[in-house]
Amino acid sequence: MLARYFLAALLAGILAGVLITPIQHLKTTPLILAAETYEDGGTAHDRAASSLRLVTPAHAHGGAAHAEGGDVARLGGTLLANVVIGAAFSLLLLAVSLGLDRPVTLRNGAVWGLAGFAVVTLAPALGLPPELPAMPAADLAARQAWWLATVALTAGGLWLLVSHRSSAAILGGLALLLLPHVVGAPHPADLASPVPAALAAEFAVASLGLSAFLWATTGALLGFGLDRARRGAAVPA
Repeated sequence: MLARYFLAALLAGILAGVLITPIQHLKTTPLILAAETYEDGGTAHDRAASSLRLVTPAHAHGGAAHAEGGDVARLGGTLLANVVIGAAFSLLLLAVSLGLDRPVTLRNGAVWGLAGFAVVTLAPALGLPPELPAMPAADLAARQAWWLATVALTAGGLWLLVSHRSSAAILGGLALLLLPHVVGAPHPADLASPVPAALAAEFAVASLGLSAFLWATTGALLGFGLDRARRGAAVPA
């Protein structure tokens, strides 16, 4: 039975990763490419002037072919990463479901997925929003420590709120949810960034939306797969 569950989780995560890849390629990849132009410190006028320089037809053709090849490679890398991440998310949901002895089904799968999104993505993003290239960032070790603490405290807080009905449990759950944000995420001393604020905000919103879609889709597909696995196990050989 566990083998059926494991296979269902893997397939659900892989399919979710495949589904989100073209959307991500259209929504966030152009924003990342736009932000990368700010990494060299050039001004908008410099970048505009550079884009207007004349090139020979042969150079232009070669550049287009190189860009097309780069797009294919980037899309392939994005697909691979999304498949791995989707499978990891799905296996994580399965592990939590089995640990709590609460089944994931097609009916509640999206809710499970959104709960995972709230714990792993949304809560940390309240202090450390998704970042574009060329944006300032605090020390990596400090950010990782705060992220891990936030995920653990948020998971514990949600568990108390969902599994217990007493006033003490509710207050404790709310306290755990708020604690990492009261302490505050680490930030660099200098917040100046060459990336326009509008571009950074658009990327953060798009990234969070895509993450919510990935988590919800993974949960729904996992629920569908686990329902089929249970029905298959119930059928006598």
